[in-house]
Amino acid sequence: MVATPIGNLEDITYRAVRILGSVDVIACEDTRHTQQLLSHYGIRKRLIACHAHNEKESAKGILELLDSGMNVAYCSDAGTPGVSDPGARLVEAVREDGRHRVVPVPGASASVTLVSAAGNIGKSFTFEGFLSPKKGRRTKRLEELFSQKNAFIVYESPFRVVKTLEDIRNVSPSCRIVAGRELTKAFEEIITGSPESVIEALNAKDKIKGEFAIIVVPEVDNDNTEEDPEP
Repeated sequence: MVATPIGNLEDITYRAVRILGSVDVIACEDTRHTQQLLSHYGIRKRLIACHAHNEKESAKGILELLDSGMNVAYCSDAGTPGVSDPGARLVEAVREDGRHRVVPVPGASASVTLVSAAGNIGKSFTFEGFLSPKKGRRTKRLEELFSQKNAFIVYESPFRVVKTLEDIRNVSPSCRIVAGRELTKAFEEIITGSPESVIEALNAKDKIKGEFAIIVVPEVDNDNTEEDPEP
């Protein structure tokens, strides 16, 4: 399971390049997207598609390749497979089969990348990924997340990001937002502030482009904050 860059092609590990260049077959979310990455590093390999719509069926074919003695790498379009990306069903199928190893090759992740540039968001956070596209379910889940009192991370498309931020504002107008757009790419942008200020910043753009990772930090009740005990 090979993590790949979320934007900047330099953000790939030496190990990942070595493995992609040494395996027999590379299974991937989108063969065209992965081919661009491989071409950049001069790697030529057989590619097979394994995405959200065919992952269960594709896993059977990958198991057959493993049974024949081949080594197979899997990578999603960007970031770490299985984290709001395909890959989990494939891993589950291989583990249930029990005859082959699943080896993680760590690397880029949009959520961790944004956390590193977010400042203090508390001691822990919840990774939520993509919320429901249905407003009712989305609002209910946001209320549940806020009730946990921890920061949480959601992913969102440029087409729905303002609506999601509006829902966040309606549930908790005084929370803090750290919104990362086009992370690691040429037009990377990190916008921070209240939900309302981030919405205004996005609405001021002619067109909203790029996928978003968003950290939501609930308002802290300083009067009830417990300090760490003395060692």
